[in-house]
Amino acid sequence: MKTEKLSSTDAFVVYDIDDAPTSVGIVRSAPKILQSGATWLARSVTYTYAFWERQIGGASAGINAAPDARPAAVKAFVEELTPAVSERRLLVDAAKGVDEAELAPLRAVDPRTAALWTTTDGVMLGDELEAIGAVTAAAAALGGLDGKKVAIEGFGPTGLAVARLVEAQGGSVVAVATADGMVATDSTDAAALGEAWAADGQGLVASLGDAQPGWKLYGTAADVLFVGSKAGAMTHQGAEVAKASAVVPIGPVPITTKALAVLRRAGVVYVPDFVALAGPRLCVDTDAATDADTLRTSAETAVGDAWSEISGHADGELLAACAKAEAFLRTWQDTLPFGRPLA
Repeated sequence: MKTEKLSSTDAFVVYDIDDAPTSVGIVRSAPKILQSGATWLARSVTYTYAFWERQIGGASAGINAAPDARPAAVKAFVEELTPAVSERRLLVDAAKGVDEAELAPLRAVDPRTAALWTTTDGVMLGDELEAIGAVTAAAAALGGLDGKKVAIEGFGPTGLAVARLVEAQGGSVVAVATADGMVATDSTDAAALGEAWAADGQGLVASLGDAQPGWKLYGTAADVLFVGSKAGAMTHQGAEVAKASAVVPIGPVPITTKALAVLRRAGVVYVPDFVALAGPRLCVDTDAATDADTLRTSAETAVGDAWSEISGHADGELLAACAKAEAFLRTWQDTLPFGRPLA
C-alpha cells in the first residue's frame, strides 16, 4: 500500500496495491479525512476485483478542506489527477463531500461508460447498481422479499433505490436512518421516501414522523438490515440487538469484526460488502456505449451468481468470499494486503 500526497492542495490518494495497473475508488472531502479510514475503503474495492479475478487495485482519496475552501480544493484535485485518469491509472467516483458535477473534467477522460453517471428519478446509475446488488443478495439469502420487512441505515440515493426495488418485489421499508436519526416508516411507500429525500435530504426523518436516535434502527423488527452510512457503522452493540435474518451492505465495510462475530453466533447472514456493491465497480472494463439496462442486468447476474457460489459456506459467506479473492491475489501479488475488509 502507498499514499500519494498531492502538491496542489491538501489531499491524498491511498493505493492498496502499489503495482496495480489500474486502481479504482472514491474521493471524499471534509475538514479532516483520515488516511486510516481510507485504507479500509480501498481494501474493499481490491477484494471486489480479486473476487472477480481482475488485476485491479482499490484506491481511496481524501481532500482536506473547510467548507468555504472546498470548491477550490476539489478543483485543484481534479486538475492534478486528470493525467492519472486519462492514463487509466486511477479512476475515482464522488462520495461524501464531493458533488459529481465537480468531477466533470475527469469524466471527459474516464474510460468507463458515461451511463454510470446518468440520473433516473433522482438516483445516479452507479448508486442504483449498488442497490441492485444489495437487494439481489438479500432476496437470495431470504428466498425472496415478498412480504419481508427491511430497514435502511445510511439512507441516501442508494437507500432510495433499495426502497424502490424492495417495494417492487413485494417487500416494505419499516424504518430508515440518516445522520439526523431514525424514523419508523410502516405506512410510507418508496414514492413518499423519494419525495422526502428530495425535499429534506438527511432531515427526512423529522418530516416523516417521530425522529429517534439513529442507533435504534438496529433493533427494528425487520427481516433485512441494509447498512452503510460509514465504515464500522454497525458495531457489536448494534449487532447484539439486531432482529434481522440478514445484514446487507449499501456502503463499504459497514460492520466491525466484533459485529461480524456477534452476527455469526446469532445465525444472521452477512453479505460481504465487496460482493454486494460490485455492480458499478465491474463496469471498469465495460464498453463505453453500454446502455443502462444492460448494466442493471449485469449487476444482478454478477451478484446473484456470486451469492450462489459462497452461500451456506461452513465458515460463513464473508470468509468464503475472502478465500476466493485471496486465491486470485496470490496469482499476481507476492504478499497479500494486510487485513480483510472489515472495520
